[in-house]
Amino acid sequence: MYAIVDIQGQQFKAEAGKKLYVHRLAAEQGASVEFDKVLLLDNDGTVKVGAPTVEGAKVVCEVLSHLKGERIIVFKKKRRKGYRKRNGHRQCFTQVLIKEIVA
Repeated sequence: MYAIVDIQGQQFKAEAGKKLYVHRLAAEQGASVEFDKVLLLDNDGTVKVGAPTVEGAKVVCEVLSHLKGERIIVFKKKRRKGYRKRNGHRQCFTQVLIKEIVA
């Protein structure tokens, strides 16, 4: 059984027991979080597609940790002008463990 769920504007494929990296959530480590924007639900070949979401379906997750992603370098250059800018950042993520999918 899996579900396509919308978490903070991004769509993820959620299966019970899997870990996901989502954008930083405002929840404590070890807390339980529920996401109710389930767009698609597949239960062993029986597919329910929401319009826009599936009624009564939700995904229950546990927050494992808060961490940062890899460094991303942003480099801008204009040829023959001597213009070079180097910048970078590290995105903040939350690792969640999917406990169950409630249909």
